Parts: sequence; structure tokens; C-alpha cells
Amino acid sequence: MCGIVGLHLRDPDLEPRLGDLLTTMLGEMTDRGSDSAGVAVYGNPDWTPAGSATVTVLADDVDAADLATRVGSRLGTAVRGREIGATVLLPAETDADTLASALRTAAPEVVLVGMGSELAVLKGVGLPLDLATGFGLPGASGWQGVGHTRMATESAVTPAGSHPFSVGPDQCIVHNGSFSNHASVRRELARRDVHCDTLNDTEVAARFVAEQIALGAGIDQALEEMSRVLDGFYTLLVSTAEEFAVVRDPIACKPAVIAETDRYVAMASEYRALAHLPGIADAHLYEPEPGRIYHWHR
Repeated sequence: MCGIVGLHLRDPDLEPRLGDLLTTMLGEMTDRGSDSAGVAVYGNPDWTPAGSATVTVLADDVDAADLATRVGSRLGTAVRGREIGATVLLPAETDADTLASALRTAAPEVVLVGMGSELAVLKGVGLPLDLATGFGLPGASGWQGVGHTRMATESAVTPAGSHPFSVGPDQCIVHNGSFSNHASVRRELARRDVHCDTLNDTEVAARFVAEQIALGAGIDQALEEMSRVLDGFYTLLVSTAEEFAVVRDPIACKPAVIAETDRYVAMASEYRALAHLPGIADAHLYEPEPGRIYHWHR
């Protein structure tokens, strides 16, 4: 059992409140997953400066300043590392693929957990509200955010095993449920030179979806193919720099509720995570149908 939250803002006036709203949503899901948590925030100028790309790496045994120097030397430009909890953010004035390539060459020992021009991923082990406060999430602005509280069932309780999983530029997945055939799909991905960093079943889904998108599929097509190949029960929230999508398995084993207003689209595992949102009393509230993909664009 895990908890998922997501907030896609339509009203720019709400953007200064994104982190505060997301923090409360995350806290309400603590009893669905109290061993680790994480968030992905789109459009925060402090974490993802305009005109730059940002990569997130795990901070375990990593000196942020040294890592920034090594990556900057590969790029030929100054890079400043910023340690936030269990992660290090490295923004640089280049594109996400170039920055990620420079990181892998300069520091092959580190684990890359997020990259993009809009996206910052922060995650760690501990209680969700403690982690969110340590991240500085309550004061963060942005236009979209997703979060996850984890109760581990498939792999170890580590920052690497916590969600969100971000393995493509500006792409994120959070998942409540379990994939029964993730080991065999992981082996098939490896044969196509797509490798996972953890034993987490959600990473397999993230890698599969990212591969489909890289091959030219849209989110709907990628999720349809994922549902065909990966067996199990799940609610998934998938985000990109322009999109926000929700899908449940064909028999809807895992809970989910969506709220839509003129100001936002919000999703959570349970309504109580949405109850504090502005205008929630007038929102269109509904439970997503089994197997149907719900998809919104910025």
C-alpha cells in the first residue's frame, strides 16, 4: 500500500502555493506509506532555473561541490551542486540529455534519479512531512507537482527505491500497486540495452514507458502498451513537462480520486488528500474508470 498525490495547475495565480498545497496532500497520505517519500516539482525557478537543465543524483557518499566541478569540466561551463536531503541538484545552461551524458561520463558511480528543463526530483527515507520540510517544499513554487508515500513491498527501503521514478527528460511516474512480471520485463529491457538501477517494479514500468516515448509514442500509446505488457494491479500517475496522466488497471484494484476545477486538476489515492484544496467544494470529483487513461495538457 502506497499513497499518490498530484497537482496540475491551470491558474498561474496558484503557482506560488504549489509546494504548500502539495506538502499537505503528501502529509495526508502518510499512513499509506511511512517508510520513504518523494516529490517531483515542475517549474520551480530555484531548482530548475530558466534556460538551464537540471539533473538529480543521490547524495550518498557524494560531495556536491566536487561533483559539480567534475561535471562542469566535462561541459566546459560552471555548474553549482546543491544538496537537498538525500539528493543533489545540478543545474547547468545546457539541455537535459547533454547534462545527463556529462554526468554519466564524469561520475559513472552516481545514481541519476531525475533530469529535465522543468523538473526537480527530491526523495528520501523517512516520514513524508519530515522529508517535505527538509526539502523546503512548503515554500516551493511551480505549475505542477507529483508526490508519493511508500510502504515497500517489492524492494529495499532506500532513497533509490523510493518514488518518483524519472528516467526520461522531464518524465515522472508514481505508482501504487505491484507488477507481477516485472522481473521478466526487466530482462527484456536489458536485452534492448535499457537497464534499471534498482529492483523496484515501478522503475521497470518507468523505463518501459520512457522507451516507448523515446520511440515516438505519446503518453496514451505508451501507457496502453505498458498495460498490455506489464501484469499486475496499479494506479499510475505519469507526468511530463506538458502533461499529466492517470491510469488504473483494468479491474481497478487500487484506489484513486480526481478533482477538476477551472484552477487545477488534482489526483490522490484518497479524497482526504484533496479536502484542503481551494474551491474543492465546487470541484468535479470522480473515481477514474478501470483501464481508462485520463490525460491533461498544460
